[in-house]
Amino acid sequence: MRAVLTWRDKAEQCIYDLAFKPDGTQLILAAGNRLLVYDTSDGTLLQPLKGHKDTVYCVAYAKDGKRFASGSADKSVIIWTSKLEGILKYTHNDSIQCVSYNPVTHQLASCSSNDFGLWSPEQKSVSKHKSSSKITCCSWTNDGQYLALGMFNGIISIRNKNGEEKVKIERPGGSLSPIWSICWNPSREEHNDILAVADWGQKLSFYQLSGKQIGKDRLLNFDPCCISYFTKGEYILLGGSDKQVSLFTKDGVRLGTVGEQNSWVWTCKVKPDSNYVVVGCQDGTISFYQLIFSTVHGLYKDRYAYRDSMTDVIVQHLITEQKVRIKCKELVKKIAIYKNRLAIQLPEKILIYELYSDDSSDMHYRVKEKIVKKFECNLLVVCADHIILCQEKRLQCLSFSGVKEREWQMESLIRYIKVIGGPPGREGLLVGLKNGQILKIFVDNLFAIVLLKQATAVRCLDMSASRNKLAVVDENDTCLVYDIHTKELLFQEPNANSVAWNTQCEDMLCFSGGGYLNIKASTFPVHQQKLQGFVVGYNGSKIFCLHVFSMSAVEVPQSAPMYQYLDRKMFKEAYHIACLGVTDTDWRELAMEALEGLEFETAKKAFTRVQDLRYLELINSIEERKKRGETNNDLFLADVFSYQGKFHEAAKLYRRSGHENLALDMYTDLRMFEYAKDFLGSGDPKETKMLITKQADWARNIHEPKAAVEMYISAGEHVKAVEISGDHGWVDMLIDIARKLDKAEREPLLMCAQYFRKLDNPGYAAETYLKIGDLKSLVQLHVETQRWDEAFALGEKHPEFKDDIYVPYAQWLAENDHFEEAQKAFHKAGRQGEAVRVLEQLTHNAVVESRFQDAAYYYWMLSMQCLDIAQDPAQKDAMLSKFHHFQHLAELYHGYHAIQRYMEEPFSFHLPETLFNISRFLLHSLTKDTPLGISKVNTLFTLAKQSKALGAYKLARHAYDKLQGLQIPTRFQKSIELGSLAIRSKPFHDSEELVPLCYRCSTNNPLLNNLGNVCINCRQPFVFSASSYGCHPPAHPHALCPPEVLHLVEFYLEEGITDEEAVSLIDLEAPRHKHENKWQEITNSNSQTLRLDETMDSMGDDDPFTAKLSFEQGGSEFVPVVVNRAVLRSMSRRDVLIKRWPPPLQWQYFRSLLPDASITMCPSCFQMFHSEDYELLVLQHTCCPYCRRRIDDPSV
Repeated sequence: MRAVLTWRDKAEQCIYDLAFKPDGTQLILAAGNRLLVYDTSDGTLLQPLKGHKDTVYCVAYAKDGKRFASGSADKSVIIWTSKLEGILKYTHNDSIQCVSYNPVTHQLASCSSNDFGLWSPEQKSVSKHKSSSKITCCSWTNDGQYLALGMFNGIISIRNKNGEEKVKIERPGGSLSPIWSICWNPSREEHNDILAVADWGQKLSFYQLSGKQIGKDRLLNFDPCCISYFTKGEYILLGGSDKQVSLFTKDGVRLGTVGEQNSWVWTCKVKPDSNYVVVGCQDGTISFYQLIFSTVHGLYKDRYAYRDSMTDVIVQHLITEQKVRIKCKELVKKIAIYKNRLAIQLPEKILIYELYSDDSSDMHYRVKEKIVKKFECNLLVVCADHIILCQEKRLQCLSFSGVKEREWQMESLIRYIKVIGGPPGREGLLVGLKNGQILKIFVDNLFAIVLLKQATAVRCLDMSASRNKLAVVDENDTCLVYDIHTKELLFQEPNANSVAWNTQCEDMLCFSGGGYLNIKASTFPVHQQKLQGFVVGYNGSKIFCLHVFSMSAVEVPQSAPMYQYLDRKMFKEAYHIACLGVTDTDWRELAMEALEGLEFETAKKAFTRVQDLRYLELINSIEERKKRGETNNDLFLADVFSYQGKFHEAAKLYRRSGHENLALDMYTDLRMFEYAKDFLGSGDPKETKMLITKQADWARNIHEPKAAVEMYISAGEHVKAVEISGDHGWVDMLIDIARKLDKAEREPLLMCAQYFRKLDNPGYAAETYLKIGDLKSLVQLHVETQRWDEAFALGEKHPEFKDDIYVPYAQWLAENDHFEEAQKAFHKAGRQGEAVRVLEQLTHNAVVESRFQDAAYYYWMLSMQCLDIAQDPAQKDAMLSKFHHFQHLAELYHGYHAIQRYMEEPFSFHLPETLFNISRFLLHSLTKDTPLGISKVNTLFTLAKQSKALGAYKLARHAYDKLQGLQIPTRFQKSIELGSLAIRSKPFHDSEELVPLCYRCSTNNPLLNNLGNVCINCRQPFVFSASSYGCHPPAHPHALCPPEVLHLVEFYLEEGITDEEAVSLIDLEAPRHKHENKWQEITNSNSQTLRLDETMDSMGDDDPFTAKLSFEQGGSEFVPVVVNRAVLRSMSRRDVLIKRWPPPLQWQYFRSLLPDASITMCPSCFQMFHSEDYELLVLQHTCCPYCRRRIDDPSV
């Protein structure tokens, strides 16, 4: 550190205090009873300010730069603006000793001999506080919360913003050590507020805000008058009775003298944010100095040591960026570093450090030796066992114990010294002198070796890695490179301030100067790039550069010198340069150049570096071929060119080497078909066709399908052409191909047909199948497209395809609910078993989904299907059993549909009598197993409710009792329990109006019949109306009133009478006694109806059929009514209903016994209905309510 005087002036009176404007442009001095305002740049006195009547003791500037204050012995404080105008004045009771502005709130503290005041712009008055002693100095903390007051009695009082004392620090010296100057450290990096205190006990001390002392008192040996910090708090200025300003570290370590004066120094301050210092003295002298902090540092390879904060040494690893700080607590004067050694010169000693380990990345140093002796030297160098001191023309070699072992006297001043390595204790030094001499000195040798002598003074030196070349920078900024052995000047370059050889490459060096970095390889031209600072080292691709105080490792690609070697085809040398550090692009360029130069070893290394497996495989294949004896370099180079994309050059080399086929393969693989055709010329037609096929393949791959199709057609590759056209849906192109192809080419034609089917063009597909005669595929096409008429026509001509047509047709009909048509189709296809299975599955689904009306219909369909199959004698018995079972199930489900709707839906569509009869019918029919889906609970519950409503209380009670033994759903539990209780209050009998009558024996049957739906007397089965237990509402309220047993009696033919004879006998209608009533018969294709125009009380006693109704009373066996020919002749056709079942079933005959009620029988399902109900239901649904036969169906 050295101080340079910038300007000086002298006032007539003592300078007691001074203050800088915060921007540093103005300086305010307290001189006598005036304030002097200076321009800091050149020391010009701008203006003297008069306002005080006595000596001005203090002055302070506000942080915002808007105003400053001055205090005087005239007991007044004046506030001035930055425009040097006084704006406010207030007084104390005694002379003003010090003033200070709060750095945050701009509150002004002014201190006198017996009190201190606090004033802010917002207040109109000054709040004053008494002091027990004279206040000599004051200072605010950084955050403006506390004010420290230094007292003449040796006490420091720390007050808050309101003037209240918070901390009191009593110094050991008391009143014998008056506090003369205090200052808070302005650093923002410190964790605690630190107060520096200088007293006239000649001590410097440091305190925390809490009052705790930091460290020990520092003895000054003079009376301090002023203390101040640098802007960032890193240094302290101290002046006083020693007539000089001293520079201290923030910890109180003295670093040196700023400037010696002729009288006491009363004030000294640092210009804000700079290294300029102003000093005010007793004799009125004002001195303005610039402090220059020189760089103290040392470098060895990738370790750089430099001075920090004047007392610390930081060792930086330039590669890993690790740093370690060594605190010396004294001024560091010199630093030297070599391998694992570090030497630090302090004012009174030299410390030698060593690394803990030999690890290249280890950064832990420990003290090895101390040489406690004061040395004066210009340069310091450390070796493994020695330190070298440079003193002007003399070099001294000292051991680590401080003993001088050797000394060299030079002819001229030593300008540069550097350790260039060697064994421990025998290292070599490179020394450059002012007279131009360059010497090599060995530590263990007294004699210096002159390497060479040049005319100009040496500024910087470096020796190449092999020690064959020497680079020198002289005082003319010229870089000169010599061959050490021949002393020959190899080359020189201008504009250099420092030079360094690359430690990893013999022929490369770099030098800096003029804001540029220059890299030179061998004797090639210099490559330049911008760089500020000095080059101090060059290792591989890293250049170590010192700029101002910071050392940085700059990564510099060695691309330029590498290309210089490549231009001269010096591939190996270029590879060595590339290894120092180049970009991936440079590596690739090197690899390509070496490959073209057939330097395969270098190319392989370079391609390995960029991980290019493709070129590595090429090189390996060429090397293998060379091992096998191939020597044709043209062929090798042709392969290289083809890999690089230089296809035409490769083709020329292939032709020159006699391998035209390789050129042709290359062009076709690259889809360069035009070039291939040009290369081929008018050659073999087979090769031309092969080229076209390959070109089509390529067009297909690059998504040019139309071009590919045309090429495939021209090459005769019809299958590929069809495939592309079909995949893209080009029907027109497919049609053209199919019509142009010969019918013998089945494969492409079949593909065309398949694509026509896929693209929904069955007509063209049919045309193609006909062309090749594939009738089976044509049938499948018609079936898939559901063009049944064409399929049937084809089936008529070719009966062998009957199964292929009718089976899918039947399945399609069944899936679309066309069951009658499906049955016919199954019959035609001979698949009756499959028809039954389909219907059984549909029936099961309907039951599971509670579609009981559909289930009844499906079961009826099943029964009729079974009846049809029963015509086969082998299956007759089984099918007839199934027929009766399915007929029974159809009737049950048909009736249960009404019960289910009644239980599930909120409103009932049926009269109570209808539900009553249906539930009775179901209970009589469910004597054994209950079919799937039919609920006994629902049936009994319906019967119980309707019985109660109609007066059948006994039956209702019985139903409720039965329900108690069943598992009842939760939602009905309460209703059933209430109904069971309520029915107990009713009479224990049924209404006589509800009792059913047997029309054969005129016996009243009980409502609940243990025998089922037969008479308890004659065992004659009852014939029910299909609408009374069905799901449809009645035509009118009286149509379904009980009894619901129809007035029909079934009779059987005497043995020997055929059905045809019986019908003819009935149709004869023998004359009978005339009655007054008149019959009207209505017969059409849909139904047979008997209607009476006039009623009659009885049928007469002369009817032979009536006589046949008699039987023996009380017999347990059923005795059927059997009629002979005479009885048949006596019957009227109007009284007889015939169920004309198809074989193998017998026809069934029924005689109506009540002429006043008309009955209609469906000719399809043979179910009986009241005529009015049937007509209404047919009108509503245009079909039979049971078998769903449409009224306009002519098939029945």
